[in-house]
Amino acid sequence: MARDTERIEQDIEAARTRLASTLDELAVRADPQRIADDTKHMVLAKLNKPKVKYSLIGAGAVVVGLVLFKIFR
Repeated sequence: MARDTERIEQDIEAARTRLASTLDELAVRADPQRIADDTKHMVLAKLNKPKVKYSLIGAGAVVVGLVLFKIFR
């Protein structure tokens, strides 16, 4: 009987440890500053891809050209 009680206490302690670890992980994942930083890095990584970067530069040049055309027309 004492062995069963000891085993149950060990199981409870192991479950508490796992729960504490899970709660810590959730706190880290749900941190708004971390989410904002991760999103910022992800967007910057996408924008730095040559295909995207040069497409945006081209689109910007077209918009500037159209604005200048309207102004000096």
